[in-house]
Amino acid sequence: MRKIYVLHENDEWTDHLTKRLKELQLPFELWHLDQGNIDLTNEPPEGVFYNRISASSHTRDHRFAPEFTEAVLAWLERHGRTVINGSRALRLEVSKVNQYMALNSAGVTSPKTIAAVGKDHIIESAKKLDLAPFITKHNRAGKGQGVQLFHSIEALKEYVYGDSFEEPVDGVTLIQQYVEAPEPYIVRHEFVGGEFLYAVKVDTSEGFELCPADACTIDDMYCPTGEQETGGPKFEILEGYHHPILDQYEKFLQENNIQVAGIEAIQDQDGQLYTYDVNTNTNYNSDAEANADVYGMLALAKYLGEQLLTLQKV
Repeated sequence: MRKIYVLHENDEWTDHLTKRLKELQLPFELWHLDQGNIDLTNEPPEGVFYNRISASSHTRDHRFAPEFTEAVLAWLERHGRTVINGSRALRLEVSKVNQYMALNSAGVTSPKTIAAVGKDHIIESAKKLDLAPFITKHNRAGKGQGVQLFHSIEALKEYVYGDSFEEPVDGVTLIQQYVEAPEPYIVRHEFVGGEFLYAVKVDTSEGFELCPADACTIDDMYCPTGEQETGGPKFEILEGYHHPILDQYEKFLQENNIQVAGIEAIQDQDGQLYTYDVNTNTNYNSDAEANADVYGMLALAKYLGEQLLTLQKV
């Protein structure tokens, strides 16, 4: 029987999707790809394959989940299976450099960034960036991993050559323009089936001094909610949200064969919008969705069901 196959490495993030699949009475099977094997001489089963591997898998001791998933996706795509968020989406998920280059190709502005390998080259890159303050972050990260704010080259040197330096899992450190927003929030744009679903405003006041763009991510359904310094909820779905950037985002997703994503952006004091992160393993905040009566995982489950129905008609 054809079914929906969910490729993942984190049970907590997958439970909310499987709940919706069960609710819609859709047949599914979970493939946990932390480790395993595939016989490349065999053909994969028929069905719809949805990739949910995260760039932050190594923070859960699933160091090689992306590499193993890439092998599985190559196998699936070789045999013409229906894959949602396939190998191209995975490449962007695990590399912000790839994200920025693809975004720029679609006409989307990202913060000025220099990629460096090696401590001396990190310092050299910060001098070349010639902006203060500036931030560093990991090329493969997730959950804001490795984000640091610096006001001077000397402060960067103390960190890089000190005991607290955090080596990126892929060795690539990004030195990036710090974007200061007039108000402490970012906006995350959610897409299902390549189409805009909703935008969520994320309050960053609690960690604003560190980095407004990465102070809080919504990779995790269990992100805390509640009243913050702004006097409002930490996550708020924006009713009637319309922005010209949405057309460019949809173009970007189409060009890169990404069907499901959360795209994060921040606006500076002059109104310039900078897009700084693409999450192809997207999750949703339950409190914000309940308040707005819109549900990302339900929309995703329905989309997967539609893909399965289309496949069964063939």
